[in-house]
Formats: sequence, C-alpha cells, structure tokens
Amino acid sequence: MLIGGGAPVVVQSMCSTDTRNVAATVDQINRLAVAGCEIVRCAVPDADAADALAAIKAQTTLPLIADIHFDYKLALKALESGVDGLRLNPGNIGERWKVAEVVKAASERSIPIRIGVNGGSLEKELLVKYGHPTPEAMVESALGHVRILEDLGYREIKVSIKVSDVVRTLEAYRLLSEAIDYPLHIGVTEAGTTLTGAVKSSVGLGILLHQGIGDTMRVSLTGDPVDEVRVAYDILKALGLRSRGINFVSCPTCGRCQIDLIPVAEEVERRLADLDAKFTVAVMGCAVNGPGEAREADFGIAGGKGEGLLFKHGEIVRKVPAAELADALVEEVQKAATEKN
Repeated sequence: MLIGGGAPVVVQSMCSTDTRNVAATVDQINRLAVAGCEIVRCAVPDADAADALAAIKAQTTLPLIADIHFDYKLALKALESGVDGLRLNPGNIGERWKVAEVVKAASERSIPIRIGVNGGSLEKELLVKYGHPTPEAMVESALGHVRILEDLGYREIKVSIKVSDVVRTLEAYRLLSEAIDYPLHIGVTEAGTTLTGAVKSSVGLGILLHQGIGDTMRVSLTGDPVDEVRVAYDILKALGLRSRGINFVSCPTCGRCQIDLIPVAEEVERRLADLDAKFTVAVMGCAVNGPGEAREADFGIAGGKGEGLLFKHGEIVRKVPAAELADALVEEVQKAATEKN
C-alpha cells in the first residue's frame, strides 16, 4: 500500500479487543475490512499479545500495525510475528542500542515505523519547559523522536501528533508539516463518543485535509471502531477526496413532511452502510425540495401524503406506500450494485 507522495488518504482504525483474544480480534478486523478500513492497529501490552499477532495476521487481510510502548522486546516479537508496521516512540524505548535493535529488524523486513506523539503522554521535560502540551511542545517531541531514527539511518517513518483539543491539533500539524516531509497520520485523539467525536474529528480532520495535510487518518471514537471507518469516509467524501460507498442525502424534515421520514432514512442508511457502490441516494420528505433532490440523485424517494415517489437516475419509477419506501429504495440500489459488479 502506497502512503504519501500524492497517494489517496488511507483510512485506519484500531482494535478495541484484547489482542490476546485472537478470535475476537480477528472478527473485529474482518468487520473493519468490510466497512472499508485499510490499515488496522492492535495494542501490544505484553509478550502474549505480541505472540498472538502471528495468528491474527494469518486470518486477516488488512495491513497490521503493532502498537508498542516502552519495551523494545515487544517490538522485536511483533516483527517476528509478521506485522506490517510499528507504532512506537524511539525516545521511550530506552537505551540507544535497544532502538538500534528494533531499527535493524524493521529495516531487514522493510517495515515502517510511525512515531506517535500524544498530548497526554508528553515527556516530563517538555511539560516543564512549556507548562502543558502546547503545539510547540508536541512538535519538539516529534522532531526529537525523528532525529533518533534518522541518526540510525532509518527513514521509513510516519508521524502523528495528537491532542483532544481541535485548535491545538490544527496548529500542531501545521507546524509539523512545515518542519518535515514524512507522511503524516492525522487524528483528533480522545475525541469522545460517537456524536461528539464525529463532530470534533470532522472539524479538525476536515480542515487539515482541505489544507493538504494528512496521508493516513483515524477518527478516534469511544465506541465500535467500525463507526470510526464510516465517519472517516464521510469526511473524505464531503471533501471530494474519496468516494467509497454510498453518498447519502436526506432532508432534515419539517412541517411540510407528510410521512414518518426519520425511521425510513435511518433504515436506508443502515442497510446500505457497507455497500461499496458509488451511488448518491436521496431520502427526501416533501413535495417542495424532494422531487428535485431525488431526481438529481442516482436513486431517491420523495415523500407525499402517506406515500412517496421512487426515482432512478432522474426518472420516476413508481409510487410507493410510505410503509414500503425503505424496502423499495434499498432493493433498487442493491440490484443496481449487483448488476454493476
């Protein structure tokens, strides 16, 4: 997989399972793959988790990143297990010879290392110097880790620099992008639960991506990581950067709506969530804006009094009773996706 250098932004997530539970981790990775995840990271807190990576790798198809902290032996074990990348901060690994061992093993396998600076775990000396995790402090931390790898002749590097505050995240990445040319993994860390986290991530990552900053991305949510992937693609689609899956359009509803549109919209979106077809699907509720929006979409419905019009590529297909609108629309979209494949 090509990262950086003009390649499309890559969507990443992280397993919330205990890595030592191979079956649960494999199941979650496979669900992430169906949702469109392109890289997945697993926590490696101990040797058992590092050993489990080989079995996980054998049963999944996504590039697997090992998340390592403090113990260089875990990085070596993860590499032996066949992972495709490491996430570690060389300054936290210990003596230089330990970092050199990891670099040597990674270099032999052509495995990249992502340096991941987080505002919640910044070095004590930088907190003393700056008072708290300022953008400047985080950038200084990242550059220090980069220099360690560069001094060892290693340049297969990605860098991330995350904090839960959107404004500080933006400033940190702006400063970092001016200081280095390595691919950047972007995200707003500890963003929150699904709604709050999606909003923060959409604002922060949307601005960065619009400015041309970011080569891989993760939307960090407190919840099912599959939702992280779906929100990530919605951000990319909104910016015109990636077009995987359905572009879903629905009206906010108002007093003109004469059908119970909200459950229809929710059902259509849920049933089409994992369909990898580049269609625009519109669920509209009234006769004012509905027909126009539905006609402009590849497929759509426009509500009337107790019924709705079903549209396909700008043409009315038929009238459908309100209770059957979701089924009718989903069936048309799925049929077209099958024929296209």
